[in-house]
Amino acid sequence: CVSDDTGNRLRFQLELEFVQCLANPNYLNFLAQRGYFKDRAFVNYLKYLLYWKEPEYAKYLKYPQCLHMLELLQYEHFRKELVNAQCAKFIDEQQILHWQHYSRKRMRLQQALAEQQQQNNTSVK
Repeated sequence: CVSDDTGNRLRFQLELEFVQCLANPNYLNFLAQRGYFKDRAFVNYLKYLLYWKEPEYAKYLKYPQCLHMLELLQYEHFRKELVNAQCAKFIDEQQILHWQHYSRKRMRLQQALAEQQQQNNTSVK
């Protein structure tokens, strides 16, 4: 017999892992091609998982883009489009472009902050 705490922890871990898998457009394509998005119970499960958008749960996510995908999966049109491998490829490319832009922008911001701190340190002396 599994205790409630152990069962809840296991459920949390499984749902965390699954929600994060939704950030992978190739996995979404896999699910779509196998008909999961046509299954009413599975679609209801995706709706249930929206609780991950709450800050007390979202803080555990390593791949926050999964929340955007989870939101899009609430729409039948999006779920139907995912059957097409080109759709998944497009989403994948857009994610890569976003991360490249984000990384460059973050690096520039960090560089500017470091330069500002260096100027502050030299002006204090």
